[in-house]
Amino acid sequence: MLRSRDVPAAGATQEAEITMSRHAPFTLTVPVGPTDHVLGPDHAPVTIVEYGDMECPNCRQAAPAVRLLLSTFANKVRVAFRHFPLEGVHPHAELAAEAAECAGEQGKFWEMTDLLLDNQSHLKLQHLKAYAGRLGLDIARFTAQLDDHVYLQRVREHLQSGRDSGVHATPTFFVNGRLQDVSFGLKSLRDTVEAALSN
Repeated sequence: MLRSRDVPAAGATQEAEITMSRHAPFTLTVPVGPTDHVLGPDHAPVTIVEYGDMECPNCRQAAPAVRLLLSTFANKVRVAFRHFPLEGVHPHAELAAEAAECAGEQGKFWEMTDLLLDNQSHLKLQHLKAYAGRLGLDIARFTAQLDDHVYLQRVREHLQSGRDSGVHATPTFFVNGRLQDVSFGLKSLRDTVEAALSN
């Protein structure tokens, strides 16, 4: 089971330390809307919102567990991903987030996100363009949007909504709008989903 302190990567201390109390009353300040990237049906009774960083090793490790939740609780859970680039420790995270949004404009957000998380040591501009080519995107459009920082404002809005909701580290999860402490592993996320569905 993933434990956020198990990753001895550079900067992992800042990422892994979930500083909020287990009893903190933090709630999601911005509900899931039409601009969010979502996996799962709109009618799902449980909504998970993840604030993540494309350069964060813990986010890479959490991704399979999140997909497992979607398959285990098929049609009962939906997951939205929002950007929370920790620029202080991850200098390429913000541009990678923009790249994911540019890919999303062409219907490939989740595919690009998977590539970025799987290739965290190669997130410079030339790498991002290569991933766009691998996904069969319109490279000229992708490059123009990335160069013009078309989606930078959206990334910054995600970052601010996360801060307003009490996010300090990545990954941070909310289940039906309430902050979920995963500092001792993602089993707590599954347990919370099961509890929400049983109610």
